[in-house]
Amino acid sequence: MAPASSSPPPPPLPGAKRRIGVMTSGGDAPGMNGAVRAVVRMSIDQGCETYAIYEGYEGLVQGGNLIKKMNWDDVRGYLSEGGTLIGTARCKAFMERPGRLKAAKNMVTAGIDALVICGGDGSLTGADKFRKEWPGLLEELVEKKELTAEQKNTYKHLNIVGLVGSIDNDMSSTDATIGCYSSLTRICEAIDCIDATAESHQRAFVIEVMGRHCGWLALMAGVSTSADFIFIPEKPPSENWEAEMCSIIRRHRDMGKRKTIVIVAEGAHDLALKKVTPARVKDLLSNDLKLDTRITTLGHVQRGGRPCAYDRMLSTLQGVEAVHAVLQAKPDTPSPVICVIENKIVRKPLLKAVEDTLEVAKAIEVKDFARAMHLRDAEFAEYHNAYTVTTATGTRPEQRLPKDKQLRIGIIHVGAPAGGMNASTRAAVAYCLTRGHTPVALHNGFPGLCRHHDDQPQGSVREMSWLDVQGWVSRGGSEIGCNRALPSDDMPKTAWCFEKYKIDALFIVGGFEAFTAVSELRKARTEYPAFRIPIALLPATISNNVPGTEYSIGSDTCLNALVDYCDAIKQSASASRRRCFVVETQGGKSGYIATIAGLSIGATAVYTPEEGINIKMLARDIEHLRASFAKDRGQAKAGKLILRNEHASETYTTEVIANMIKEEAHGRFESRHAIPGHVQQGGTPSPMDRCRAIRLAVRCIEFLEGAAGKSKGDAVTDGTDTVVIGIKGASVVFGSMEKVEKEETNWKDRRPKDESWLELKTIVDTLSGRPKPGDCCDSCGRRL
Repeated sequence: MAPASSSPPPPPLPGAKRRIGVMTSGGDAPGMNGAVRAVVRMSIDQGCETYAIYEGYEGLVQGGNLIKKMNWDDVRGYLSEGGTLIGTARCKAFMERPGRLKAAKNMVTAGIDALVICGGDGSLTGADKFRKEWPGLLEELVEKKELTAEQKNTYKHLNIVGLVGSIDNDMSSTDATIGCYSSLTRICEAIDCIDATAESHQRAFVIEVMGRHCGWLALMAGVSTSADFIFIPEKPPSENWEAEMCSIIRRHRDMGKRKTIVIVAEGAHDLALKKVTPARVKDLLSNDLKLDTRITTLGHVQRGGRPCAYDRMLSTLQGVEAVHAVLQAKPDTPSPVICVIENKIVRKPLLKAVEDTLEVAKAIEVKDFARAMHLRDAEFAEYHNAYTVTTATGTRPEQRLPKDKQLRIGIIHVGAPAGGMNASTRAAVAYCLTRGHTPVALHNGFPGLCRHHDDQPQGSVREMSWLDVQGWVSRGGSEIGCNRALPSDDMPKTAWCFEKYKIDALFIVGGFEAFTAVSELRKARTEYPAFRIPIALLPATISNNVPGTEYSIGSDTCLNALVDYCDAIKQSASASRRRCFVVETQGGKSGYIATIAGLSIGATAVYTPEEGINIKMLARDIEHLRASFAKDRGQAKAGKLILRNEHASETYTTEVIANMIKEEAHGRFESRHAIPGHVQQGGTPSPMDRCRAIRLAVRCIEFLEGAAGKSKGDAVTDGTDTVVIGIKGASVVFGSMEKVEKEETNWKDRRPKDESWLELKTIVDTLSGRPKPGDCCDSCGRRL
């Protein structure tokens, strides 16, 4: 390895501009490359310089050519790559002071005065320790005459910003770490495949997943695949867990289930901290239940592969926020770690997050499992509760409500199909049965209810059993059928059907049509007493355009399908080198899908209905493409993608834009258009959509339980029992439909008035290098 350079360090950058080092450390995780790309490009956009430190802390200690200045095009193509392209390695030298002395000297030599580190808790702890020692390290280097006093004074302050890259999702203070959802996707794909053979042979499978101190992967995989039993470190099973597990699995088999899935985290143990091994579980299933049982250890397949759409978005947004944190930091600013709570990117104190993370392991060591669960985020405990209550059907009579509290709950899908609809229905049915309610599926939407409710031999109104919904969690589309028609098409018949089948509460799953349907039912209460019942709407649409929430079930599945499609298209564009594809996205009159997909694939430009398209915008973008291809000197991954929402413009269609680009290219590059169409509705729902669908469905049925019992008159005047559940900022909320309709809904364009994601459009443009209107000539589009 090359020795550290002996040349004097470069002078500091003017003003508040910084030289920022970026490195990946610890275990690799999908999405790390997206973070590096975001840090590099945002730094350059802000007038800073960025240096990639290759091989983690080893590169910091060795210096030389392992610390490389990064240019804009150096991170081209990073978003879609798994692992870490700048490498990571264990470094014993950095754990000792002499190693940190070398690292400090190498940073000063390169002129680096800030570090963005993407890694786990060990990597981030080491970084903060390095920062605390920084003044002393520089002092010692001056004493050894390896640095001058002037150099020490110039670089006397070091700022550290942490990004958590970990497939285990084991860092406290954040809902998700970079890489965890990609890893969960690998696990769910594997279990979905195992499901088929398990079902065929009536076998049991014991699946071991990663997670030494954190059971997030095991828990979420259990939720996402409707596993029969899970073992996680934070919440060991009861003292007689062998009998409990066998009882649940025997009950499931007696109810008609042909397969058994048990998921074991690698750090699983019982209440006495005795390790629970897959072999021990297999022996129980084989010997006590006489099941043909197999063990599958997924191993490092969980760590590899391309990042999913969410990890690309998360790593990009956190990388951007890390640069802002560096530029806003003062010498005494505590080192932050960039986190996500629900849908909101936030900064938390790095040391506090690490301390809370280590406290989980300590709590487990002293068998304080309640504290271990408390130290995980609230979402973790809620998912565990949702898993438990939807798995315990028929095994826990103490959870059943008294007869007078039991309801007949109608379940209906309205609008277009979306990934996660079936998962939400399965969860609702399982929860209802556990609590003693009667779940009633209203097949094929409101037209199905009105026209076919009494068909023979089977009508559209059907009570659901536990076995009816088994296997639904991983199915796309809508198993009970969905329809865009509204109750107003035949309001009297709809009310008559509600009364005939004694619907006590209604759970609606769907998009803007479902939102409109709930609004109609609410307003019709004055005339139709049958509608004076609690109603809860779970937004489910690929367009993510339902008022009252920032996230709709199905949008993540759509994004993954679209990102996979665009990756393939971009590969074609890059192979041809000088080619641009204009890809049309769905999304109605909301640009959410186009914008987030653009963020996740590194689109050159994104056209949305909110912004529209005009000739000056096209002129700028075409000139930008012309300049980009002119600079290309044969680099790899040079293909370009532009995303256009289907309703961005009536005039400038996808094909028209592609032809305009082709015409203006004058043969220097090519342009094509591509329309993925209904591919974007996805096949198998993504793990995120499955998990959130189950969690929010349970919350909705809990709400219906609590709201039931009001008098018919109260239901008319109150209105608080008709709600839409949503994720807003860092919270799950129930929004009163009356309020959301009046204050938050853009009825004309079928979307919320305030769309929280709009600010992300600027990040898409910034990271693609798209020129701003004021930087270009209005007539020709060229940069001024």
